[in-house]
Amino acid sequence: MSKPKINKAVLAYSGGLDTSVIVPWLRENYGCEVICFCADVGQGEELSGLEEKSIASGASKLVKEDLREEFASDFLVPMIQSGAIYESQYLLGTSIARPLIAKWQVAIAEAEGAEAVAHGCTGKGNDQVRFELTYKSLNPTLKVIAPWREWDIHSREDALAYAKKHNVPVAAKSGSMYSRDRNLWHVSHEGGLLENPANAAEEDIFQWTTAPEQAPDEAEEVEIGFEAGVPVSVNGESLTPAALIEQLNELGARHGVGRVDLVENRLVGMKSRGVYETPGGTLLYSAHRELESLCLDRDMLHFKQQIALRYAELVYYGKWFTNLRQAIQAFITETQRNVTGWTRLKLYKGNVTTMGRYSENSLYREDFATFGEDDVYNQMDAEGFINLFGLQMKVQAMLGIPHDDKTHLTKPDYTKFKRD
Repeated sequence: MSKPKINKAVLAYSGGLDTSVIVPWLRENYGCEVICFCADVGQGEELSGLEEKSIASGASKLVKEDLREEFASDFLVPMIQSGAIYESQYLLGTSIARPLIAKWQVAIAEAEGAEAVAHGCTGKGNDQVRFELTYKSLNPTLKVIAPWREWDIHSREDALAYAKKHNVPVAAKSGSMYSRDRNLWHVSHEGGLLENPANAAEEDIFQWTTAPEQAPDEAEEVEIGFEAGVPVSVNGESLTPAALIEQLNELGARHGVGRVDLVENRLVGMKSRGVYETPGGTLLYSAHRELESLCLDRDMLHFKQQIALRYAELVYYGKWFTNLRQAIQAFITETQRNVTGWTRLKLYKGNVTTMGRYSENSLYREDFATFGEDDVYNQMDAEGFINLFGLQMKVQAMLGIPHDDKTHLTKPDYTKFKRD
């Protein structure tokens, strides 16, 4: 199959082995100029030296954008407010970053006059879907190049050989057996011995969090403040969303908080095993949930919990820029109007315990809830409520009870309802 004519392509570039060899591969197979785009979403030291490396690999230039605050305020905070968790455990760290990266990749392609965008996602993973759905949502005229679905490179060894042949500067050794993704929200680990779900994750896998057994012997408390569902302070200190998450990451990681080991259902139909470290996110989800328990009424809270399941799927499936996600977000924003206050948490050897929560908008009434004497709740009212609430159950049960003198039940007379 002949390849489309491409003059210029923008590559989502991390500087790892795969995206490094994609640069000369694009030039060799499409004859195009390659612009590398690197999104800083909190990878830290992984971003050092990328410009020199990309140019040495054959790119015409590297465009780098610091997106940490946008990531935190426009993607992570809305997700925190939603309470979305995929399959009860995954806090969606990789999933939520992809639409932001792809959004900026599209914008740079438009600014640079590029006809195509390219990514280094494999054909077996979720990320290819997340990137490409964002491309389609924001600029469906751009051509998409996914080398893993085209090339003859099938292993890390193949990629290293290709890099050596094309003088691409990569580490000479094969490196870690694990595939990792790191950003402001989490670190993920896949591959290697984790591919067998019966294997325990060895301690050297973890790069961020302290082993709970090695965490401090003294517990530490933290108070997280919210305004309309947005986290705004830690222990009374006002912080930007990104700075707040960074501070909670450090605190949670020190106490071994936020480790998750799960087998999840990928969008593409297979199961995969992943180990995740999300220390700050774990604290924020816990704190936000406890504050909502004060500020949302029962019907609102329970309905929002149902919506959170769908929201999590939308994020995991890469459907961030869809009408449904945006409509759900409008509902979530409305639910957060009164979620203002603070939650105090205790951290100890991997555990997070709620120590208190407060809001001026609290719907909790001590005078209603007390087991002591009160003037606002007549306990005799409960009998009538129970009789009405349980009436359908009573009627159902009566169908199986004999109508005789022993039960004192009179057989109902339905003849008066018959039509003439």
